Amino acid sequence: MKLKNIFYLILLSVLCSSFLTAQKDIVQKTDTSGVYKLSEVVITATKTNTNTLELANSITVIDSSEIASRGKLNVFELLKTEYGISYTTQGPIGTLSNISIRGGNSGNTVVLVDGIKMNLTSDPSNVYDFANLTTDQISRIEILRGPQSLLYGSDALSGVVNIITKQGSGKPSINLFAEGGSYNFFRGALGITGSTNAFNYTLSLSRTKSDGFSAAGEKYGNSEKDSYEGNNFSTRLGYDFNNSSYINLLVRFIKTKADYDQHGGVFGDDPTYKYNQEEFVSRLEGGFKLFDSFWDQKIDVSYFKNIRKYSYDSTLNNPASSRSLYVGKRYAVNWLNNFNITKDHKVIFGFDTETEQAATQFFLNSAFGPFESIIPESKATIFGLYLQDQLKLGKSLFATSGIRYDNHDKFGSAITYRLAPAYIFWQTGTKLKATIGTGFKAPSIFYLYDPFFGNVNLDPEKSIGWDAGVEQFFFKQSISFGVTYFHNSFTDLIGLDENFKSINIDEAETKGIEMFFSLHATNYLKIKTNYTFMETNDKSEGSPDKDMPLLRRPKHKAALITTYSFLDRGNITMEIIYVGKRDDKDFSTFPAARVTMADYTIVNFAAQFDVTHWITINGRIENIFDKDYEEVLGYATYGFSGSLGVKVNL
Repeated sequence: MKLKNIFYLILLSVLCSSFLTAQKDIVQKTDTSGVYKLSEVVITATKTNTNTLELANSITVIDSSEIASRGKLNVFELLKTEYGISYTTQGPIGTLSNISIRGGNSGNTVVLVDGIKMNLTSDPSNVYDFANLTTDQISRIEILRGPQSLLYGSDALSGVVNIITKQGSGKPSINLFAEGGSYNFFRGALGITGSTNAFNYTLSLSRTKSDGFSAAGEKYGNSEKDSYEGNNFSTRLGYDFNNSSYINLLVRFIKTKADYDQHGGVFGDDPTYKYNQEEFVSRLEGGFKLFDSFWDQKIDVSYFKNIRKYSYDSTLNNPASSRSLYVGKRYAVNWLNNFNITKDHKVIFGFDTETEQAATQFFLNSAFGPFESIIPESKATIFGLYLQDQLKLGKSLFATSGIRYDNHDKFGSAITYRLAPAYIFWQTGTKLKATIGTGFKAPSIFYLYDPFFGNVNLDPEKSIGWDAGVEQFFFKQSISFGVTYFHNSFTDLIGLDENFKSINIDEAETKGIEMFFSLHATNYLKIKTNYTFMETNDKSEGSPDKDMPLLRRPKHKAALITTYSFLDRGNITMEIIYVGKRDDKDFSTFPAARVTMADYTIVNFAAQFDVTHWITINGRIENIFDKDYEEVLGYATYGFSGSLGVKVNL
């Protein structure tokens, strides 16, 4: 029996057990504290601390215990197993790593780190590259699906990923970590955390190196290794003046060097293709409460800067040379006002503004002659106002609704909205939920000002999405299960006209079903599994791909994560990922030919064991069955590999 069929049987048996359990359990909730069993408090969905049971949103939390038990190097690896998410990587560590939520483009997801928007302002689609975001000092990750422009403005057409770092607490502690493994991989990290009276702090330093493997697939005859070096620094400092006011400062800096290849396939190797990046972000926020906590305010300012350099020289296989420089910046101000009308009624009013700047240089020498594209430093500014109402009616009905107005200094105004009701039947532990919302994406500086492709008259890209589903909870045995149907329409997407000028011409549609199951049977066993069925459709008039599936979005995707804890000192985690067939294009041919990529199943293991209260051994094995597969046509992926590390807590 194939491994993927075994996985489906496991998934089916787990889901069936949930329905059988429903016949025996009755939901219970606390009487006075308002805290429900099997629940988590999240902030991404409403920008307020809200229990997940009271939300209609499709939201997932990857908490600190899961992050620790899975032992992943970066956040991207953690996101691969979540439902509704498609992903691609173009080679070993350090190469381009993108995600897509519910079939949207990679640039349709807003990525936040402690409230700082990380999407690249110098990229044509404002995507975020997850290749260099390590798990150092990450406390939790919240994934929000569906259009979210109501609270997060531009780029949130299909979802939001919010990464939240650890806040220092308790006695000062120092963590030292070293890890080595396959592909001559090494990683060292230092972490300092703690608090003293009203002051809290965390600091993290890490360095990663790897010889890697050929980004262009070895099965096509490529053998040159593509190496990586990355340095990360982050710190979070906070001071609580009293119970009603505080101030926090966040600073992050990364510097990386990576080797790339030209394209997948035959003759893809290029030992001269180099990529260097520096990124600096900072955020200062303050919060205070007035009128006996009736008015809760938060004000923050942030700065983002990213510098990317690419270069390659003439080689035997690629008679061309190129160099490029991309400098992007973002200045942002946010003012959030939370009015606690009653304990069951909150009204949020917010204001935000951001200015994006970018300057790019691209030079190419080839057999067709020299070519250059230069965008001098250009900018675009957008102001937004939003109003959200969050209401509980009785003990069972929860609803969130809101509207937003944005004004962009180039395309004008945009109005977005969101409505999200949920109803819980406490006797059976059943929640019915539905949402509908809209999103928009301002045209990037590249699409506005590029001398060849640019068009200053572009309109924003738009989306409207809705979903409806049911969630079932069995609190006595800590079991939850959910099914959601979703539908998204994307319009005014930016494409190219017959003169290769940017124009709002493309359209797309995505729809499907998401299922999840979670079991915390005891303190020793945790099971998390999910499945996504998704259909995508390119609806762009005049496109050769009209009525065909969008590229690199699988119709079927499933994941299973099982963690077993033993002796109160260690745990073992097994991870299975199945990705179904999906379309891609062979861009080494002209015109690019559409191809179907094979499905694959990957099995990973991770383990950790506390030798003493201050020494922990970590190990992981990736792709244990050495599956040969591709996420992007022509590009290689990790084979059987592993690493072993030790952590010292002082």
